[in-house]
Amino acid sequence: MNRQPPTANRKPPHGLVVVISGPSGVGKSTIAHAIEQRLGAVFSVSMTTRPRSPKDREGIDYHFVDEPRFHRAIDEGELLEWARVFNHHYGTPKKNVETRIAQGHIVILEIDVQGAIQTREHFPDALMMFILPPTVEVLLDRLRKRGRESEDAIQRRYLEHQREIELAKTCGVYDEFLVNDDLNATIEKAIAMVQQRIHPV
Repeated sequence: MNRQPPTANRKPPHGLVVVISGPSGVGKSTIAHAIEQRLGAVFSVSMTTRPRSPKDREGIDYHFVDEPRFHRAIDEGELLEWARVFNHHYGTPKKNVETRIAQGHIVILEIDVQGAIQTREHFPDALMMFILPPTVEVLLDRLRKRGRESEDAIQRRYLEHQREIELAKTCGVYDEFLVNDDLNATIEKAIAMVQQRIHPV
């Protein structure tokens, strides 16, 4: 009799798209990487027109392209979803996601609400979670502690995040809203949600 390997190490038979959204500084990247490490998930590498920083790795962090190449990708239907965020374009190459799903992988998309809405149209069975801060004041404090932007820029980003949270709550595409008031507990909840979707009881 053949024995099945432990469920934590088994890939779903048809793959699973996991969308993780949330405002900057809410902890979504940490949660996404925990899912990657614990469940053997893979990240979808986005295409972007934003300038490449010294720390960025081409093909690992992003696929860096110019504006004409990005618009060609839109016109030729190469992107699963795309959006313009803070004066730069970001998009998810469709072919790579479809290939990984066909191979049975869990594919993580860390994208905004507009991208999630577009992705739901292509993958109606995707698992979509939105990460919320305990309070909006905590979010503002986290943005300031990052020390990356002026106060004016922080306030603009803060207002944009408030609009994104409101859209997330009203658009109807998210399966779960996780309040990240305890990072370890939120990670465990997110992992449990993925496991439940892959191996329902």
